[in-house]
Amino acid sequence: MKMVKTFGRGKAAADALIESLERRGAMNTARVEPVVRRILAAVRRGGDRALLKYAAEFDGLAKGQSLLVSRDEMKAAWDSTAPALQAAMMVARGNILAFAEAQLPREWTISPVDGVRTGQIVRPLGSVGCYVPGGRYPLPSTLLMTVIPSQVAGVERIVVCSPKPAKETMAAAWLAGVTELYRVGGAQAIAAMAYGTATIERVDKIVGPGNLYVTAAKVLVSDECGIDMPAGPTEIVVTSESGDAEGIAADLVAQAEHDPETLAVLITSKEALAKSVAAEVKLRARSNSIARQSLAARGCIFVTSSVRDAQELTNRLAPEHLSVDSETDLKWVRNAGSIFVGEYTPQSMGDYVSGPNHVLPTGRYGRIRGGLSVMDLVKVITVQQYTKAGLKKMGPHAVTLAEAEGLKGHAESVLVRMR
Repeated sequence: MKMVKTFGRGKAAADALIESLERRGAMNTARVEPVVRRILAAVRRGGDRALLKYAAEFDGLAKGQSLLVSRDEMKAAWDSTAPALQAAMMVARGNILAFAEAQLPREWTISPVDGVRTGQIVRPLGSVGCYVPGGRYPLPSTLLMTVIPSQVAGVERIVVCSPKPAKETMAAAWLAGVTELYRVGGAQAIAAMAYGTATIERVDKIVGPGNLYVTAAKVLVSDECGIDMPAGPTEIVVTSESGDAEGIAADLVAQAEHDPETLAVLITSKEALAKSVAAEVKLRARSNSIARQSLAARGCIFVTSSVRDAQELTNRLAPEHLSVDSETDLKWVRNAGSIFVGEYTPQSMGDYVSGPNHVLPTGRYGRIRGGLSVMDLVKVITVQQYTKAGLKKMGPHAVTLAEAEGLKGHAESVLVRMR
């Protein structure tokens, strides 16, 4: 990991690096956008024929193999899963379920004046497509993280797409009760879920993380199909003044092993801590080739002149995962996908069993939203109702506003009911 001071002689270089990190989302997806556009257009035009071609080319789909994974295959995968892993999946499922249930928005009604009732009702999306990566590692945890909140929301149709779904992923699908799991990934899977083919009917919204191709595809289809957020290659920021160097380094290496595109950053005003973490990261990444690759390319330690500068830089980067020293740090955090507090809260716990979702915003989208939640999978619909007495009381104010705007028809639609 390179070490950069944000003050003194290193300030100019640090400013340039920080500005590039602030543009990271658009810069990264732009690299793959031409290829992604071609794949999206081909699947939209060619349907299953194009989808099967790409699935064979990129996802290892065998000739004659069904895109749809049967429930029997899922059950066989579950039955052959080690009891310890079954137990871990059930614990994760229970915690994700409880957290999603706690997140559900409630329905309510108020009466601001006599004769007027306003409120909201909550309705699930009709269909959701869950993308579960399956390239370097099987990710049964992502299947649980996307499917279970959809179920809690009450989504009627849940589709899962995953390239070369591993036994563990199919076992998680069985546990979660998935009925539509397709052996397809990448931009082609996003295209199928967004536009629809003969085999995969289109969905209302696509959720889940993915590589740069998946992330770019989600952004490009978002004018026709809802998406949760860009959730691309992993990002980790640790902002610490008093943390344990071994624990910090372990978290940096853990997230860095996801993808060679991972962004891994430590921010501190303590140069001694920075040097200790750098040495520990080097030691721990020696036998982890992907982590070593991403840390060499995008690993960075920023040493700031003050604690306040460290805090401001953290909020500028708006990271996907953020680790801080203590609960008091929550007061200054404005931008992050998910926050991990204290030395006994490794980020890996959030990846698996804590309950909060691990599908999180990348590319500085932490400025405008948090992670995937059950609220992404429902619609909050407002409701209003007047009695005649209520309309007589409130109607004149609406008429006055309508006339001020020159919208005579609006005023008349109220007046005609007040006579």
